[in-house]
Amino acid sequence: MQAVEYFEVECPEALGAEYYKQIANDVLLDHNLLRVIYKLHIFIDPKVPVFIAVGVLKRITTVVRVGDFANVNPQEGKMTLVISDETYLAPMLKIFWQRFGKEKVEQPDRFTVILYGVAAEPKEIEDIVVADPSESLHKDLIYALRCIAPEGFRLRSEVFTLDKFVFVASENTLAEDIGTLVREKFALMSEVPP
Repeated sequence: MQAVEYFEVECPEALGAEYYKQIANDVLLDHNLLRVIYKLHIFIDPKVPVFIAVGVLKRITTVVRVGDFANVNPQEGKMTLVISDETYLAPMLKIFWQRFGKEKVEQPDRFTVILYGVAAEPKEIEDIVVADPSESLHKDLIYALRCIAPEGFRLRSEVFTLDKFVFVASENTLAEDIGTLVREKFALMSEVPP
């Protein structure tokens, strides 16, 4: 997997920029997030005070489907699913209950789920999405950026899309020209903001 293409920390004090680059690197490594970040620019000005992190995420296309961890065996009046990995069993059962009703879903043991009288083809069952890693990615990234931001910067604004993010924090009310700063930081990475 390709490493982070662009990673800069900008601060009026050169030593502060170096310290924050190390802090950001350590926090992102600890949370296993460097593998999903393509570009990252952090701007810190303690005099304003403001902390801005803008970035571009690598594409995450690996949603988890029923067919990724279960074999669907159609039988007369029912479908038996043989589970090979229990990791996604709970979310799968929740989806099945919502979609088909609890009365049509049986779990005789931890590696077997039986669907009775459902109006779906085996391929449809296999294609049901049970987990999307990008959902937890945004939560994890927000948590990491909160750890990186200076202590006391409690006023925050966050914008996340599928492939870009903006995280702004300050001690004071955020100035109206923050949008200009955000656009400038994206421009330094040859990107446009979300």
